[in-house]
Amino acid sequence: MNRNINKLIYDFDAPVERRGTGCVKFDNLKKFYGREDLTPLWVADMDFEVAPAISRALESRVRHHVYGYAVPSDGYISSIINWVKSRYNLDVKPEEITYIPGIVRGIALVVDYFTNPGDKVLIQPPVYHPFKNISVGNNRIVVENPLIQNPDGSYSMDIEGLEKVVKAEHPRLMILCNPHNPAGIQWDENTLRKVARIASENDMIVISDEIHGDLMLDGKRHISFPTVSREAEKVSIVFGAPSKTFNIAGLVSSWAVIKNPEIRDGFFHWLEANEFNAPTFFATIATEAAYNESADWLDALLEYLSGTVDFMQQWFVENLPQVKVLRPDASFLVWLDFRELGLDHDNLVSIITNDAHLAMNDGAMFGAEGSGFMRFNIGTQRQVVKEALGQLKKALCDAQIVK
Repeated sequence: MNRNINKLIYDFDAPVERRGTGCVKFDNLKKFYGREDLTPLWVADMDFEVAPAISRALESRVRHHVYGYAVPSDGYISSIINWVKSRYNLDVKPEEITYIPGIVRGIALVVDYFTNPGDKVLIQPPVYHPFKNISVGNNRIVVENPLIQNPDGSYSMDIEGLEKVVKAEHPRLMILCNPHNPAGIQWDENTLRKVARIASENDMIVISDEIHGDLMLDGKRHISFPTVSREAEKVSIVFGAPSKTFNIAGLVSSWAVIKNPEIRDGFFHWLEANEFNAPTFFATIATEAAYNESADWLDALLEYLSGTVDFMQQWFVENLPQVKVLRPDASFLVWLDFRELGLDHDNLVSIITNDAHLAMNDGAMFGAEGSGFMRFNIGTQRQVVKEALGQLKKALCDAQIVK
């Protein structure tokens, strides 16, 4: 009954014109792809209007017509605390949480505060490319523990390799993507406990980027890193946000949770001294409306996204079985394996961009392990996905790559 009501209230099939609104996804195509005649399936935001409660809250505040210095309401922090407790059983006290001006910026702030130039930071490719960019750009040394791809196309964490590289290289930080981007993996409790043990034994802090944690598909539940063990609590800095979940990335509304006061106190003081923890009223108002009033919108969205993944998987089986679809546990990003087509990576990218007229994320940007892969953003109307897949098949047929 509720599903039918949600479908009537929230029409995710309704087209939304975004060109000319200053959005990266549409208005930066020329800059990043060299042409504008592309269907944008790349940068990780969605083409859906936000939940009505968020729009109402922002519109009400904007109508006041005075936009001076703002202080968050008492309900801002409590809205986050209540959300993470109800959604993934993470217990947070008010003193353990702070606003962060974006997760990528937050990771950069952690790298800046806790490490020095020449220190080592560990990542696990193929993985979200800013992890490497932040580290290298700040003169830190990146060490890698690549994921293991299983015969069925899924990935596992190389725990044995992780232990070896941590003992050999002594990285100060590890950046964990949980759920993983681009593969959409929700790491299981046992894996996360092993990561926490290795970190604890080797004096390594784990940054857990959990921005996709609310976007669990098919009824799965997010496992937040500090919930798996006491060791995980002691070594972790968790980043989350309503931005991906509720499509409000432009409002910059991220947060950080640090349970261990030995890590937290100095860092939080430094953030406050530099006013990195000072949000705009747009961020706090939208966050409260999202977490307090928009759970039903999110539930409807997740049902819609799961349906799009179903459609996509079946389409490839029937039309391009050579391309393998890794079904994500979470998020609106789908990792596609094109290697069976036998194309070199540059040719694959060229066909998708210049022949199929699709703007996907180049898999190689996530590390060498992403060569032959592409990341496809399904956070759009299903008709757009359907048409994009048709363009892909036509381009591959015209190039005589498939029949």
